[in-house]
Amino acid sequence: MSRSTGRGPRRFTRWWRRRSLRTRMTVIAATAIAASVFVSFQVATELLGGELRDAAENQLRADSRVLAADAERAGLARVQLPPYPGSGRLVRVILADGSTRTPAGQPALPPVSEAAGRVAQGVSADLMESRDGDDEGYLVYTLRAGDGAVQVARLADDGPINQLGFGMLVLGLLCVAGGALVGRAVARAGLAPIDRLTAAAVRVAQTRDLDAAIPDEGGGEIRRLVQSINDMLAALRESRQAQRLLAEDAAHELKTPLTSLRLNVELLIRLDRRGTLNSALPAESRTRLLNDLGAQVAELSTLAAELTDLARGDISDENTELLDFADVVVAAVTRARSRKPGIEVAVDANSVWVSGRPAALQRAVLNLIDNAGKWSPAEQPVQVRLRAEGRSAVLEVDDAGPGIDVADVPRVFDRFYRAESARALPGSGLGLSIVRRVVDAHGGRVAVARSARGGALLRVELPAASPPAPIARFTAGEDPAVR
Repeated sequence: MSRSTGRGPRRFTRWWRRRSLRTRMTVIAATAIAASVFVSFQVATELLGGELRDAAENQLRADSRVLAADAERAGLARVQLPPYPGSGRLVRVILADGSTRTPAGQPALPPVSEAAGRVAQGVSADLMESRDGDDEGYLVYTLRAGDGAVQVARLADDGPINQLGFGMLVLGLLCVAGGALVGRAVARAGLAPIDRLTAAAVRVAQTRDLDAAIPDEGGGEIRRLVQSINDMLAALRESRQAQRLLAEDAAHELKTPLTSLRLNVELLIRLDRRGTLNSALPAESRTRLLNDLGAQVAELSTLAAELTDLARGDISDENTELLDFADVVVAAVTRARSRKPGIEVAVDANSVWVSGRPAALQRAVLNLIDNAGKWSPAEQPVQVRLRAEGRSAVLEVDDAGPGIDVADVPRVFDRFYRAESARALPGSGLGLSIVRRVVDAHGGRVAVARSARGGALLRVELPAASPPAPIARFTAGEDPAVR
């Protein structure tokens, strides 16, 4: 029983959802007009019925007073009754003995009711009542006159109400049909911008032309929708442009190490085929060439890893967590020392809590240390300092190298950008770009300046977080309330 009860509404909901917006608006408009016509019909019927009944009752009272006055003068038994049907009303006289007089040829009225009999006996006042005859319904008014009473009656005429109902029905059908047409036209006119917007979006999807902005369609919700789609297209254009630039820059950066690697490998293959490898390349030269090949392969591996990291839409799939930034810095320094045993790093890291992704932050700090390690002299260690300043965690990495030229400062965080003095050194030009992306994703900022030792000072600021609440620990048998 419950299943069949709920199945109907679900079917209607599914049917309704499959309709187009234009059809929905048409149905809603027609339904609203039909409901309005129905309510108007009910109200008009009640008002008209009440007015007609009041008019009929007033007329019956007036006619009964005239007949009662005649009966008072001539007596109930001798009063002359108006002929039927000339007066257009039905009359009856109730005598003192309970008998009645009616005009000749007049249709029989319903029998005298007990309430009307009490009026004739003088027990009750005048009475207005609705009575049903054999075939018709009557409205009967009884008024005391002499030692009896007079009655004036009218047929209950529902003709005007029926005519009104038929007229309202015809008018309602016309209004519903007109409302459906008007709703359809309004829906077509109102949804025309949506249709043009849909056509423009389909055209963009088919042609893949993201430069074709959708024209503005006036104001209100349509304008906001158009602006949102145009903003989305602009974001897609920027993303595609960024991908194109990344591919072009990657191809350019990969070209040089791949060419060098190919030439060295071809040289080894050619000498080996001739059988002159040992004579043409002494052991020292061969070792140096193999070392160069190893360095080039390592550089390509690093570049491929950095390109993969940079091409991601997000920093990583790891979750954000509350962590002590000092632990991240120490871990990055440890990795830097293991990767380059000759690098010297001096660490001064105070505990500062931040909310972030530990692996991404460690990669950013490692890139900063690697960058500084390329420039700092062997006798001058890279200095890494971490402290809290207000509501920020500030990380500074500086070296004692030549520093960054003023002309290079605006582009030092651009992808693949390498200053003239850095092009002879190993690297891809992606390290600092990754640093800026990680810092931006954590709501921080990174800047470059000149350190007190004359080298470069890279400064990272991240929003600090409140440290976690300490967890109370109790020994066995200890009462926590005592502490």
